Amino acid sequence: MQADAPPSTAAPTPSVPATASMGRGVPPDQGMGAMHVGWVLAGALVVLVVMWAMAQRSDLAVTRLAGDGPLQALGPSATQALLPLPDAPVVPADTVALGERLFADKRLSADGTVSCLSCHDLKAGGADGLPTARGVQGRTGTVNTPTVFNSHLNFVQFWDGRARTLAEQAAGPIQNPLEMASNWPDVLAMLRADPVYVVQFQTSYGGDMSPQTVTDAIATYEKTLVTPNSRFDRYLRGQGDALTALELKGYRSFLDLGCASCHQGVGIGGNLFQPFGIFLTRPVSGAEPPSDLGRYNVTGQASDKGVFKVPSLRNVALTAPYFHDGSVPTLEEAVWWMGRAQLGRELSSADVAALSAFLRTLTGEWRGGGGR
Repeated sequence: MQADAPPSTAAPTPSVPATASMGRGVPPDQGMGAMHVGWVLAGALVVLVVMWAMAQRSDLAVTRLAGDGPLQALGPSATQALLPLPDAPVVPADTVALGERLFADKRLSADGTVSCLSCHDLKAGGADGLPTARGVQGRTGTVNTPTVFNSHLNFVQFWDGRARTLAEQAAGPIQNPLEMASNWPDVLAMLRADPVYVVQFQTSYGGDMSPQTVTDAIATYEKTLVTPNSRFDRYLRGQGDALTALELKGYRSFLDLGCASCHQGVGIGGNLFQPFGIFLTRPVSGAEPPSDLGRYNVTGQASDKGVFKVPSLRNVALTAPYFHDGSVPTLEEAVWWMGRAQLGRELSSADVAALSAFLRTLTGEWRGGGGR
């Protein structure tokens, strides 16, 4: 394949954790330090082993995709690395209504200016469109805001996986000094002074107002934030004309290149941890920002440095900028960097265009709208 430069060299290089300091806006082989051979080989082995395991599964048949024929001709097994989005779980309507109100209530923050909805805008892909989150008094967070859509499909929450459930995740921002900067005594006092909340908590939880019931209500609402009926889902369910020839080419490349070794299942990601920057190098010296350490911040294990939860690619076209630090502004640039950093491949402009076209078919619908 012909090696091209990133689609836009004006954009900053993503802050690849456990990688060399790289010149902003240039391919990673310009300005890198000495190669950390052990890290590269270990990371490459992870990808190869996962790809091999997938290829052995008779229901995936990734290695059978060849040529330009329609994927349908290969039978349903060729499309089962990625699965259609299931229906939203059935949850109590009264608890959903309570959770929706809490999700949008800025009074949960210390100064009454920030709600869950502030960073997870349902009209903007369930995220905020910023490199990193912005909290009370304009305080800036350290990582990019993940989308809240389909988040109940994630096997853990947050980039570093520190929350096991949606309810655990909901508690984090309320007390985070960079986000809502509040505390439970103040939040619960506000709720108990609101007669509407008193009735809602009585209906859903027998009057119990606690951190556990507040976060459970928010999590229950978030479970309904599902975006069905993407064109790719329609294709997986048998609508052969749902994708264009270019999009099908991108889908074939997605499987052939091994992207589905990490981005698979119903969430097309969100179900495992992986190191970011497998084919790039570690810094020779200098401290790494805590946000670049990923899972290491949770476990303290050196092997977890630079390891993150693989994000879901559903609605990815709506959630720029990209990566844990929000350093890459466009989908095309993100695709190019993933090829280089995770696959060790130089993707051509044609590769990037096809893959990006395919990824745009993952945009679903929210309450009947076209993915927004």
